[in-house]
Amino acid sequence: MSSPGLRERKKARTRRLIADTAARLFAEHGYEHVSVSDVAREAEVAEQTVYNYFGTKEQLVTDREEQIRQRLCDLVRDRPAGTSPAAAIRAFVLDSVAGIRRIPPELWRGELGHLAAISPAVHRLALELTDRQAEAIAEAIADTTTVPPEIAKLQGIALAGVFRVIIGEAGRRTLEGQSQEAIADGLYPIIENILDELDHWLTAPRPPASP
Repeated sequence: MSSPGLRERKKARTRRLIADTAARLFAEHGYEHVSVSDVAREAEVAEQTVYNYFGTKEQLVTDREEQIRQRLCDLVRDRPAGTSPAAAIRAFVLDSVAGIRRIPPELWRGELGHLAAISPAVHRLALELTDRQAEAIAEAIADTTTVPPEIAKLQGIALAGVFRVIIGEAGRRTLEGQSQEAIADGLYPIIENILDELDHWLTAPRPPASP
């Protein structure tokens, strides 16, 4: 009988296989022209297996959304006193930009940025994704500062907007024919500048911890 650790690793490998297969097929054929059954057949798994890991076709495009959103919220909640939410997520966001270079070339055009640039359906998914990020980050800010809820909401929208810029620019630059390396190199200083501006805006003392 497989140990719990082995089972979890097998599940993770299967999930990654399905997600990578979907990205490759989306890159080759476009989002609208690939079905869940196509992904299952190419990945050599049952269609139900795909649905076990991804409840909808849309989730094949946004498969890392929940982990990213949770990581952003954890960074905001756990930031040291005197650190702005923008500074708290800075390293994570910039690593995401640098990570563009690490995505296998055959999968790149199946990623969210390019698909959102060519597919209205995926563009809508991207907007919904950043809206969910904004709501979650706003809640984390509200829990860790004394700002009014409407200001926390505005700050959450601003921080999630950084990812909206990344997605939009990645898609636009891919359509222009830029390489992944050129996209990462060009986008990195832009995102640094945005985060610096947000840091200036959002820097405010946090209330002292309870004794």
